[in-house]
Amino acid sequence: MDVIGHFVDGKPFSGSSGRHGDVFDPATGRRTARVELASAADVAVAVEAAGRAARLWRDASLARRTAVLFAFRELVHARRDRLAEVITAEHGKVLADAAGEVQRGLEIIEYACGIPSALRGGFSENVSTEVDSYTLRQPLGVVAVISPFNFPAMVPLWFLPIAVGCGNAVVLKPSEKDPSAALLLARWFAEAGLPDGVLNVVNGDAEAVDALLDHPGVKAVSFVGSTLVARYVHQRGTAAGKRVQALGGAKNHMVVLPDADLDLAADAAVNAGFGSAGERCMAISALVAVEPVADALVGRIAERMRRLRTGDGRRGCDMGPLVTAAHAARVRSYVEAGVAAGAVPVVDGRDVEPDGDADGFWLGPTLFDHVTPDMSIYTDEIFGPVLGVLRVGSYDEAVELVNANPYGNGTAIFTNDGGAARRYQHEVEVGMVGVNVPIPVPMAYYSFGGWKASLFGDLHAHGEDGVRFFTRGKVVTSRWPDPRHGGVNLGFPTQT
Repeated sequence: MDVIGHFVDGKPFSGSSGRHGDVFDPATGRRTARVELASAADVAVAVEAAGRAARLWRDASLARRTAVLFAFRELVHARRDRLAEVITAEHGKVLADAAGEVQRGLEIIEYACGIPSALRGGFSENVSTEVDSYTLRQPLGVVAVISPFNFPAMVPLWFLPIAVGCGNAVVLKPSEKDPSAALLLARWFAEAGLPDGVLNVVNGDAEAVDALLDHPGVKAVSFVGSTLVARYVHQRGTAAGKRVQALGGAKNHMVVLPDADLDLAADAAVNAGFGSAGERCMAISALVAVEPVADALVGRIAERMRRLRTGDGRRGCDMGPLVTAAHAARVRSYVEAGVAAGAVPVVDGRDVEPDGDADGFWLGPTLFDHVTPDMSIYTDEIFGPVLGVLRVGSYDEAVELVNANPYGNGTAIFTNDGGAARRYQHEVEVGMVGVNVPIPVPMAYYSFGGWKASLFGDLHAHGEDGVRFFTRGKVVTSRWPDPRHGGVNLGFPTQT
């Protein structure tokens, strides 16, 4: 049985905790490896290595930093299939979905390759007589990234290229459920020329998280996970004086107006509800049908769902297993709760016959109709392939329903009425809005993040907010005597 360790100071590192977790192939149910779980002492070793590296890396020129990022981009692009295979083997999502995750991560790397432009300051000449003022953005030092199981490559890549490009050193704690993708990225970063200690990976559970939140050497923490844990990370991290961005859970609504193209809406609901087995913080889990379209829309969705093939992600299936047996049991319990509460199970995923090993962590796509806002399948983030349809009588009722929800991550509206769409994007209290786009994840040069209980902190991930998060501003006011002649040099100026 393979043992997955840590990556610290540019090389594999075996911790001292003696604790291990199990890594499974979700499509077979078989344990494939054991992963070391870091102790607070192990985390301290990683933070100390990052601290040493940060003092040197912050002084590296922008030309050198971007050269590393360009080289890293080429390595990830050339090995994208290998990375997707690792994701599928440990997470369970189908290969096409894993390849899409890698592509979105590559887009963040490409954005970070332009980090010199993002770090430019401002300059004002003669703010007073012969006095100039200008601004700088400088790195924080050591930063921590705590990433979830559902996107083991993409979510770390939301943060790592920008943090490194801004001149910081990083300690990454990936999910212990699927840690291998993060370790691959760290090794490829080292191969691209990133100095030892600038990127470190420690595997672990709550003990490692608390150690990162408490360590005085860590200046900032980026977290993605459930709202319960995000709130905890934000409170504990800020209490320790750290800058924290903690992205939490979601209950994403898709509103379908009576004038919408129902075939387009049905396709979108299936794609956004059941891709990656619903294990996405941007998955559509609540479909709000504005009457009189509900019957026709539910029929179209059910028809498409019955054609989906659930099974091993390496066999060309449409949807794979859930990540662990415990998570599959949890999602199944929500299906049972929905039936008990009186929701109508139009398609019941408990009856699925998967194209895969009988011991895999299976639950098929599930569709509930006549869901009401008091049911647990609506109030809770299920994080599985369960889509609930709520029927409302008007646009105003739909907006009221969405805005009353404590989450505010993503939402979508399907309509052919431009005025209604514009009104919705203005009135809805959600951080990311799609118009006839079911999963409105922004491109790398915009920032990702929700409102309300979906985000704790004031800066979102990647884009301009990402650069602001991983740097701090400084204003310089200067006065200099007239310069003296510096001599003649006809050589072509170069960057180093």
